[in-house]
Amino acid sequence: MRSYDLSPLYRATVGFDRMADLLDRVMTQDVGSSTYPPYNIEKTDEDAYRISIAVAGFTESELGVEQRETELVVTARKAKDEAQRTYLHRGIATRAFEKRFQLADHVRVTGAVHENGMLHIDLVREVPEALKPRQIEITRAAPKVIEAETA
Repeated sequence: MRSYDLSPLYRATVGFDRMADLLDRVMTQDVGSSTYPPYNIEKTDEDAYRISIAVAGFTESELGVEQRETELVVTARKAKDEAQRTYLHRGIATRAFEKRFQLADHVRVTGAVHENGMLHIDLVREVPEALKPRQIEITRAAPKVIEAETA
């Protein structure tokens, strides 16, 4: 595995610590751990997104969705099955998982829906008015009047 030195990034930028940490985390993350459960990320509008996660075999009470500042954490814990079952073939994986998504600034979760074995999480980016671009009106300067001295 390749190793990248991000120290030049730290020396030449101010305020991008979170971005550098995110890059570092992505490069050192185990590639095999992110395949379960399968998921989609789609852009549904200009500032709206949806994460759809395949959660077949889990009920709403066994799933958890939590937003922690700029991180979305989705967890699933299967309740203990009271009746011991004997499977002839078990193809539906119901192992516990914790899936983490890094969210951009000003992105918040607006809702989560569990239907037909899928967990849909809707997100929206809400940029505060103070950070939105604004048009500055340009006015014409008033002509300067020089008054003549009276003697």
